[in-house]
Amino acid sequence: MRRAPTVLLTALAPVSWGSTYAVTTELLPPDRPLFTAALRALPAGLLLLLLARRLPKGEWWWRSAVLGALNIGAFFPLLFLAAYRLPGGLAAVVGATGPLFVAGLAVPLLGQLPTGRYLLAGVAAALGVSLVVLRAAGALDALGVAAAVASTASMSAGTVLTKRWGRPEGVGPLALTGWQLTAGGLLIAPLAWIAEGPPPALDGRALTGYAYLALANTAVAYWLWFRGIGRLTATQVTLLGPLSPLTAAVIGWAALGQQLTPLQLAGMALALGATVLGQRPARSSGPGERVRREERPAPDAAARHGRSRRQQGSEAR
Repeated sequence: MRRAPTVLLTALAPVSWGSTYAVTTELLPPDRPLFTAALRALPAGLLLLLLARRLPKGEWWWRSAVLGALNIGAFFPLLFLAAYRLPGGLAAVVGATGPLFVAGLAVPLLGQLPTGRYLLAGVAAALGVSLVVLRAAGALDALGVAAAVASTASMSAGTVLTKRWGRPEGVGPLALTGWQLTAGGLLIAPLAWIAEGPPPALDGRALTGYAYLALANTAVAYWLWFRGIGRLTATQVTLLGPLSPLTAAVIGWAALGQQLTPLQLAGMALALGATVLGQRPARSSGPGERVRREERPAPDAAARHGRSRRQQGSEAR
């Protein structure tokens, strides 16, 4: 199946994000979530802008700002706030409901009604993640819950809008990713300075951690993510998201000496099965056919140009 390589490459993004917790706790200075978010986003965005050598034009200035705010600028701070205030991985469980948020947003924004199979996969993925990460400890914090829900809604809306708007003609995912990371980083940086003060002193371990987060964990991972959104359906992409907390659990077991119980292993199997189920393309007819046409990737600029030339020649004849 030609879709399989795209799915596997896109899946590397949430797998990479699953390493964020271990890198943050083992290498980075404590209690600087906004500073860490800014150093993840802004250097990565500027690097991709340098490589792509393209800036937005026209309406893509404000579209890039909106997407950058949803996918990066709002998502990162809200996610960190939720993680700090909620017990036992509850923020990850709320995040695992992202496929259901996308299903709801896809109706008005993409004209797509979710299938029963997709809804089943979304519920099963959230349940599987909850079995892996939830711990019976602590009372719920209202602000933490609100931040977790808002972060999930923000990323889900960014994913659906990225699918709806696509990319300008002749612009690849590298430039689009650079625009969003730069916009998001510019939004986070002043917040980090106001809330956390000047940057801390960084040793070699911290510099190594930040370099990894900016390059592999953000620049490469988000490029793969937005590339996947352009080639797969929004529902397929978002159902890869639960791979992030599952990867974090595996890293905790393999590298940090944490234990995995039989119940957690069962949750992993359930979440992975739901992820695989969600990658199967829908087969329907009637109104659903319009949705599949909308979610197919647009022809590249060369193909469109070639058709235009042929059409002009046909009209001249």
